Amino acid sequence: MSGHSKWATIKRKKEVTDQKRASAFTKVTREIIVAAKAGGGDPNNNFRLRLAVLKAKEANMPNDNIQRAIKRGVGESDAAQFEEVYYEGYGPGGVALLVQCLTDNRNRTAGDMRYIFSRNNGNLGEAGCVAWIFAQKGLIIVDAEEYGKSEEELFEAAIEAGAEDLKNQDDTFEIYTETSQLETVRQSLENQQIPLKSAELTMVPSNTVELDAEQAQQLLKLVDALEDNDDVQNVYGNFEIPDAIMDELNK
Repeated sequence: MSGHSKWATIKRKKEVTDQKRASAFTKVTREIIVAAKAGGGDPNNNFRLRLAVLKAKEANMPNDNIQRAIKRGVGESDAAQFEEVYYEGYGPGGVALLVQCLTDNRNRTAGDMRYIFSRNNGNLGEAGCVAWIFAQKGLIIVDAEEYGKSEEELFEAAIEAGAEDLKNQDDTFEIYTETSQLETVRQSLENQQIPLKSAELTMVPSNTVELDAEQAQQLLKLVDALEDNDDVQNVYGNFEIPDAIMDELNK
């Protein structure tokens, strides 16, 4: 999944416009509401909420906004009833795409997904058509420059903390864990003063499809269109894009 990972890293580096920031706030607010509704409003006792709050802070969301979202989730104020829905389909080059949504209107979201896929060289599939390719894992991102030490040292620290694997993505390190070990590994690395950029649950594919330049351009356009939809929380894909092609696309 290095192609998707690298694309996500590049996107994080881009300047955040007011419109993009507002969209990020909308997405993370929904995640906080759903997490608080499912597991209560105390992040110390609700792992999903704790991750959502961390993501909100990464997006520079004001603390007042975070607290309001938690209160909406636990029913202390009027709140739309959001539910989690996954959509599955295929992109250019036969790439499998799994789209996580939080929506208060399934009919609207389903229509939006069908439209976005069809307009961007993709096909929306039936439930279960690609989900089997993905497994949920914990993912911790470490900025390589901020860390300042070798990959070998971080790998050793991560494995000792209970991680499964580490991947070098040039300017970041990706640490993968079992979902149940994400919090344990995160806390262990923080206790070792290792600066963490983010910690979240992700979906990792069991196989990947390597794309050529034209397919990569079309696929990333589709992923961008999906991520621009407010109902979409995450887009997971099993594509691999060679570094030379990725660098050329981002000139």
